[in-house]
Formats: sequence, structure tokens, C-alpha cells
Amino acid sequence: MDVDLRKLRYFVAVAEESHFGRAAERLHITQPVLSRQIRALEGELGAQLFSRGKQSTELTGAGRQLLEDARPLLASAQALGRRVQRAARGASVFTVGFMPGITVTRAVREFTARHPELDLQVVRTSWDTQVRAVHEGVLDVSFVRLPVDHRGLTLRPVFREPRVAVLPAHHRLAGKQSLGIADLAAERLLQDPDAVPEWRDLPDRRVGGEDAGPVAAFRSVEEKLEHVALSGGVLVLPLSTATYYTRTDVVHVAIDDIGPNEVCVAWSADRNSPLLPEFAEIAAIAVTQG
Repeated sequence: MDVDLRKLRYFVAVAEESHFGRAAERLHITQPVLSRQIRALEGELGAQLFSRGKQSTELTGAGRQLLEDARPLLASAQALGRRVQRAARGASVFTVGFMPGITVTRAVREFTARHPELDLQVVRTSWDTQVRAVHEGVLDVSFVRLPVDHRGLTLRPVFREPRVAVLPAHHRLAGKQSLGIADLAAERLLQDPDAVPEWRDLPDRRVGGEDAGPVAAFRSVEEKLEHVALSGGVLVLPLSTATYYTRTDVVHVAIDDIGPNEVCVAWSADRNSPLLPEFAEIAAIAVTQG
């Protein structure tokens, strides 16, 4: 079965907006055209994708499955387009993403020495973009901090490092040499709880702690550190990330009873360029913790 990518994009817009009118505005098409395209897609797939009510539009079971599969498919198609356009311009660019605290200079220099024909570029990423930029073709490889969604990726472990609690300098725990993750149960976590499953799974953690305030709006480490200092919340970060930022109003304390953060080199699993595993192999030897 051939699936029309344009119809898939329309479907994802409706699924994300939960409303045909808003999705049509986002796509810059009329609502009747959008409705016809979705009905056509449902006919091609032989499944109803949305439960349409007067007040809302909800995904059916088939729709939820299609949304799960459609996003990586659309990202892969977008990445393919970027790579083809880059090749058409004759540009041999190899782009490396990295998270704060990870020093990639040695790996990039060694890879450049082996492949002087390539234009090596480095791009700083965040928790939200470290994987998405790989799927979308913005990055050839990315140094990612686990946990991440492994689907559609090839991962090569690089190094591990301890995780620490980042606290306001005046916090009651700030003077400790080390603490346990349960010591943070009463605290407000200023990051995605999925990034710290040990805190998320504490049975006695603060009720509503992960929902208090606009945590989802804190995208960068810098923003999160500002809110640690201002609001008294806490973060759990890899040691190299915590030490990357020099501030007098926050401190970091070792956490004794949780595992280390693992850093991997990631690239799209549907690519078979030998440059990708070659870079990962170099990185596993050359990358230092900054």
C-alpha cells in the first residue's frame, strides 16, 4: 500500500490540534478540503482514524497507532529531502550535535583529519532536540544523554558519569557531602520527570511536584538553573553539565543511590553510511567529559 505523505501530514496536524478547524488554519487550507483528505486516508487504510464529536475530535485506536508510526516516517522523509538537497549543492557537510557539558573537540578534530573533504559542523542540542534533530536530518550524529526513545536510532555508548542534585545555595541539603534520591521526594523537580525515573517512581514524592508551575516551558539548562535559584526547585543533572555552569547561587550535591548518566552517539537507523559508525568509534575513544 502506498501512503500519501501529504495526507499523513494532514492527519498529524488534526491529531495534534484535536480540532479540524485549527488544523486547517495551521496547514493553510480550508476545513472542507482537510476533511476530504482525512476521509480519503481513512478509505485507503480501511480504518476510522478519528471519533468526531460536536465539541472534540479524538483519535481511535487505529488513529493512535497511525500517529505513533506517522511521526518518524514524516521525519525520515524530511531528513531524506535535506540530504538530497545538500548533495545537489555539492556540499559535503557532516553535522554533529552535542549536549551541554560534553566536549567533542578531540573527536571532531580526529574525524576531520581522516576526512578533510568533509565540512564538519557542531550544533548544541537540548533535552528536547537531541533526538528529534537526528530524525529530521538536521544532524548526522548526535551525542545524546539517556534515557531517549530508541526507536529508529542506532546507539553507540561513549561514556558514563555520575548524576548530582542541583539545589539553591541556601537549601537545607546544600551543605551535605552526598544524599539519596529519596531525600528529594519532597522537592519540586524542575525538569521532565521521565529524565529522572528514580525520582518519578518514589512512592512518597511530593504530590503534584511535577505539575507545579510551567515546568514544560523550561527548555534550556540555563532557564532551569535560573528557576532553581529563584523558586527553590531542584534538578538532577549529569556531573559535567552541573559543573559546566559556574554560579554562586546554586550548588550541586552527589546522589549516592542512583545509576550514572550514559552518553551515546546516535544516528538514524535507516542510514548505512560507513561514516556514522566510524565517527562513533572515534568518539568512544576521544571524547572527554567537560
